[in-house]
Amino acid sequence: MLDELTGGDPERVEKRLDLVRELLLVPDEPAITEIVQAYIRHRVMPADPGGDARYLLLASHDKCDFLVTWNCKHLANANKFGHIRRVNTMLGLFVSALVTPLELIGDDHDEAERPGHR
Repeated sequence: MLDELTGGDPERVEKRLDLVRELLLVPDEPAITEIVQAYIRHRVMPADPGGDARYLLLASHDKCDFLVTWNCKHLANANKFGHIRRVNTMLGLFVSALVTPLELIGDDHDEAERPGHR
């Protein structure tokens, strides 16, 4: 998973890696691999055990409130969320909200539309 952080401008690579150095990542254990394979088997995620299935597993395993992603095809996709929720529930896993960064930060119009704001 760190492969995605190591591409591009070397100065930016170092900054990105500094941000994640202290994170505790889920180890490659048989149980973890089984869950990733269940996501793939139940067609929740594409057949790439190092990609989207692993990201979903990390968020579910660590009970993250949100998995923030620009991946609207496989993760932040309202059409897939029910399927993801069913499979996670079947596996006994937490169900994180799958959102894009824009869904979290909103936009300038959100502030103006709140009661009491002008």
